[in-house]
Amino acid sequence: QVQLVESGGGLVQAGGSLRLSCAASGRMFSSNAMGWFRQAPGKEREFVAAISWSGGDTAYADSVKGRFIISRDNAKNTVYLQMNNLKPEDTAVYACAAASQRRWITRLKGDYDYWGQGTQVTVSS
Repeated sequence: QVQLVESGGGLVQAGGSLRLSCAASGRMFSSNAMGWFRQAPGKEREFVAAISWSGGDTAYADSVKGRFIISRDNAKNTVYLQMNNLKPEDTAVYACAAASQRRWITRLKGDYDYWGQGTQVTVSS
């Protein structure tokens, strides 16, 4: 079992930055690939970023590449999403997820079997 709790969301002006954190419980955290997804009102949940179990491999959606950075600290059971140069279109609920059966990165929602409740990010223009 893995439980995930996100924090760090909030309201920020366009061009600003936020850092999201996802604290995980469960001894399997360091063996799992982790991901961040987001869902805007009226839209489907979409992939944002993923990181392998060791942190050595990462992947990003084209819409955030060059602006967002995913990282993890396995000693702290925490994964982060540094979001820079935020845009109004980044407004969404951001949720972290764990893929308990995968060590390597995946963009597919179906590969993730544990989800946090999410944290709201609102970017004003």
